[in-house]
Amino acid sequence: MDSRKMFEQENEGIMERFQLSMERISQISSEKTVSQPFHDYFTRTASFICLMGEYLDFIEEGKLNTASLNELKEWNLKFYEDILPDAYETSYANPAYAVEKLGDGFGQLLCYLYKEIRGDIVFVHENRLTDITILNEALIEIYNMFEEGVPEVASVKEVIYWFVSDYTDHTVTFRVREGLDPSLSFATDIIRNSDLTDLRYLYRFGEYISDSELKVADYLNSLPEEKVRLMADTYTEGYRKGFEVMGRDLSKKKAVQIRYELGFERMVKYALENFEKLGLKVILCRAAVWAVNTNAGRKAGYYSTSPNRQYDYDHRYDDAIYINKAFKDRKASVLKVAYETYKDLAAAFAGPAVIQTFGKEGFQPVNKPEASHLDPKQEKLSVEMASETARILNEYVPGDEISFTIIAFPVPEIGDNFEEIFNETIAINTLDYEKYKGLQQTIIDALDEADYVEITGKGNNKTRLTVALHHLKDREKETNFENCVADVNIPLGEVFTSPRLAGTRGVLEVSTVYITDFQFKDLVMTFEDGMIKDYSCSNFEDPKEGKELIRQVILKNHDTLPMGEFAIGTNTTAYAMARKFDILDKLPILIVEKMGPHFAVGDTCYSWSEDSKLYNPNGKEIIAKENEISALRKEDASKAYFNCHTDITIPYAELDRIEAVCADGKRTMIIEDGKFILKGTEELNLPFSQL
Repeated sequence: MDSRKMFEQENEGIMERFQLSMERISQISSEKTVSQPFHDYFTRTASFICLMGEYLDFIEEGKLNTASLNELKEWNLKFYEDILPDAYETSYANPAYAVEKLGDGFGQLLCYLYKEIRGDIVFVHENRLTDITILNEALIEIYNMFEEGVPEVASVKEVIYWFVSDYTDHTVTFRVREGLDPSLSFATDIIRNSDLTDLRYLYRFGEYISDSELKVADYLNSLPEEKVRLMADTYTEGYRKGFEVMGRDLSKKKAVQIRYELGFERMVKYALENFEKLGLKVILCRAAVWAVNTNAGRKAGYYSTSPNRQYDYDHRYDDAIYINKAFKDRKASVLKVAYETYKDLAAAFAGPAVIQTFGKEGFQPVNKPEASHLDPKQEKLSVEMASETARILNEYVPGDEISFTIIAFPVPEIGDNFEEIFNETIAINTLDYEKYKGLQQTIIDALDEADYVEITGKGNNKTRLTVALHHLKDREKETNFENCVADVNIPLGEVFTSPRLAGTRGVLEVSTVYITDFQFKDLVMTFEDGMIKDYSCSNFEDPKEGKELIRQVILKNHDTLPMGEFAIGTNTTAYAMARKFDILDKLPILIVEKMGPHFAVGDTCYSWSEDSKLYNPNGKEIIAKENEISALRKEDASKAYFNCHTDITIPYAELDRIEAVCADGKRTMIIEDGKFILKGTEELNLPFSQL
């Protein structure tokens, strides 16, 4: 069924309100009842809403089917032009401009409201008239207040607070449903029913379509079918293997959620077929639109290139406008009811399958004092909300019953060698599973003899870390490290463990690393008994701004985090490719983590599933699945989990040694001068000869 038709009954019920609100909005531009500078804000915002009304008519009249590619490009530009970098400085979506024109207080509130109204782009494409209507009514209510004179800032803030809170029954509940329900088929209908060689299909999604999406889609269309099928097969087979390796029953599940960046539809179409052969229907929901459903720096769903990453950054903490304890409790109760309503869909959910991209230029954000920021009390509430959300999710979608997979491909921004890099990425994603399984087991066997591991940086890299390992009671049957080949994390190439916190200490440094959209420079973290004691980076002239960025993006506003994972990456082929094309600083952590030792801060890789038995291919049970923090789950889950897991890698070029140290003082060198020297692993050095 066409997903737009699914909203017809709901739309009929709200049609009168929708039409009345659109009529009222259309009158604002010609009225002189609100004083400047606010009249300009309301006029420009109303004009945007009227533009969306015109496009809704365009769709309803069937013109979307006959419009030329250039006509669709023009519409897409109209939707997004005022937040593109060249126009953003004078956009009311920019908090600095909004505060300059409207004043402190009003500026932040009305900037937030306009950002939410920009969600109309999505709502029009998906035929969601309820969302458009409630936003219209919120704008009209606030406009009416200004018609009577300039109101108090607190009065406007109260209207926005109750608007967000009252409508969580709609906004939050629908977000839960669209993440679980494959019958909401807006995006899958586009992919299944479109001629993907006709790039006009991209404009049906309602996302910003840049040259990147067009070039990726065009490039995939140029590839032979067998190559695109190989991409899809590697991706879906990794997902299937994840269930197999974890000993989980995929046959009990009915749906999988694909998350990807637009442009990869040809691959996704083959993936749809593959998942259906596994008995799974595909969920394709876009990344969250309403601020109440977003997470700073994280997108879950399908999305496109951001029209302006500074715009995203400026609005990452819009929830500061309304978050308080009452709202936190309200949202948690709505989430609980929503998952209970859709509990059958939740029980059938198998987990996400993610396609990442890499190659974009590093983003250097500007910290604007005018943007909304969480105060210390709100930061604590935000952390508590994330914890409550995770507990509710795990109640209905138990972590020990689902799996996932992640794979990554380059986008054209990576440079002139895009096509060659793309082909080599396909090769890296399909390396020999059996060969690496044996090589990695050799490393694990040496590490399992150790009491702790020492990691030392080379040259300017000041890394000096001691990572404590769990005690093995029976080395014939137990192991500390998982032998990770090509299943949930593609490409293959790592062995990893959850360290003991007591005894884990020292300094971790890396010259550059990508985490979400941010490129951290000269990132340094100090650990004491496995917990982060201090941190810094050189992204800003002011060290305080660097610490704040780390706290927001990596620590997720926690005061500290444990080292949840220690791993040794073995994918020297990927490293050689990165050096060959000089793209080490543009690769995602998914690939970089396979190119040297890496350390994750936050939860372990086994959060919410520590008690499930897990075995390596050689039959040994992996016993290092928790630490002193996650063990608290048996008493109080809120104290056991941080609901984040962020990997940080030291590339081979910055690495001196990795040594396994036994309780009796015996030392076994795994890596020396950035090369594998453990007997039986020398083959891993072959790609270095290409450099």
